[in-house]
Amino acid sequence: MRAGDGNEADKAVFGKILTEFKKQIVFDSIMVCDSALYSQENLQLIEHLKWISRVPLTIKKAQELVQSVNTEDMKEVEEIEEIEEIDTEKKGKKTYQNLDGYKWKEEIVNYGGIKQIWLIVESQKRRNSDLEKLDKKIKKEKGKVEKLLKDLKKEDFETPEQARYKLKGVNKHLKLFEIKEVKLTESKSKDNKTIYKMEGVGHEKLKEIEIRRREAGRFILATNIVNDDEKLKPEEIITTYKNQQSCERGFRFLKDPLFFADSFFVENPERIETMLFLMSLCLLVYNLGQRELRNSLKRIKIGIKNQLGKLTLSPTLRWVFQCFQGVHIFILDGINQIFNLTPERHFILSCLPSSCQKYYLLS
Repeated sequence: MRAGDGNEADKAVFGKILTEFKKQIVFDSIMVCDSALYSQENLQLIEHLKWISRVPLTIKKAQELVQSVNTEDMKEVEEIEEIEEIDTEKKGKKTYQNLDGYKWKEEIVNYGGIKQIWLIVESQKRRNSDLEKLDKKIKKEKGKVEKLLKDLKKEDFETPEQARYKLKGVNKHLKLFEIKEVKLTESKSKDNKTIYKMEGVGHEKLKEIEIRRREAGRFILATNIVNDDEKLKPEEIITTYKNQQSCERGFRFLKDPLFFADSFFVENPERIETMLFLMSLCLLVYNLGQRELRNSLKRIKIGIKNQLGKLTLSPTLRWVFQCFQGVHIFILDGINQIFNLTPERHFILSCLPSSCQKYYLLS
């Protein structure tokens, strides 16, 4: 882990961080990053590494692709078996998480002097959500336009140019609508000065709205793994990127009040780094424990109850911590005894390493 200054720009350091990190690991790996990595300078810096990154839609080529690709030209992601845990010491088939509702189209692109695959991905679930948000934005802006039209009609202008300049300024702040001049009338004010009144009408920017509808639910993933002997399937690219997102969510616990990280106050940068290092180590141990428990449950195909009382093979360790509240150690005549170790808690401990069982005097 590396603690960075809050004013530090991600794009300026991500390439260097990955290069330094690669020096510390001895196994073949793929670096997965969000769009903050994706710049010409960083891509050239990590040219020797294998990577998957999201492409920012601020890049003109990316904008053109998400707007121009027809859904009919995109392939459905093949049906994939649910994840099955496989003994890491034995060779087994690769399985991926379910990707129903995803479509994709592959493009070979040269960006920053690096040949790469761009995977234009469309998620139906995300598309539905984006379209719903777009409809709300249209409705909200329509109400705003109606108010602006009323205000515009009431306003007095000294010259026609002043009225049209005001209309131009109003339209600059509208994204999905445009107000067009309908009528400009000349009249006299109470003090007998010549004034102008403007009337307008609001129109939807149909082209802009159509572009946003086409973009809905779409994003682009890029990878420099293009050689035939190493090339990843689209399913592998999407799944590998999605797995990175779950890893990123793990760091939210640094801000979770349950872990009391927000109650620390230190001014010395070295102490802040030390605290963050300890919290990152805790996160590593947390994930290893959760992985061990889930692997054991899937291996024996027996679940434990989640927060809703339903059986699951993928509990969070946070929930397991809550399940173990109320377990106490009692010392009587120098003999340690554990109280409230129910059969369900016994079963959970049996799915964890012997060191965890020993802590509860079970081995």
